[in-house]
Amino acid sequence: MLLIGYGNPGRGDDGLGPAFSDGMAARGLAGVEIDTDYQLVAEHALAISTHDLVVFADAEIGGAGGYSFREITPGAPEVLGSHSLVPETVLALCETLYGARPRAFVLGISGYDYGEVKEGLSERAAANLAEAEAFFMAWLDANVRGKDAAHA
Repeated sequence: MLLIGYGNPGRGDDGLGPAFSDGMAARGLAGVEIDTDYQLVAEHALAISTHDLVVFADAEIGGAGGYSFREITPGAPEVLGSHSLVPETVLALCETLYGARPRAFVLGISGYDYGEVKEGLSERAAANLAEAEAFFMAWLDANVRGKDAAHA
């Protein structure tokens, strides 16, 4: 499994994705490769092509709760540029360029403070991060690590 946390930690709550992936990396999760970046780019298609499962973690603006989690499929972009791709476009590039189609999910963590150039999360975003981490660990145990143990 590959976890990609992305966003800009220098823009307040936009750093939720990297904070999430860094937190998961600190746990040393067996079988989970972790990548942290500022944004999704075409090169991520190659990275995900060698995995069966990928989770994209990013800040979410206007979320209904502390976090959201949804499965996604490849999708064509309206405009394809070299900067700031969405996860569905990375999946489409992976399928087109490498013939691979990993199962993919997006974990959106609700943020609130994006205006200033500053590091650190708002108090509410930090609480959402903790909630998303607890959800992800339970999901990982039930859907990934539990299945690996059953096949061992």
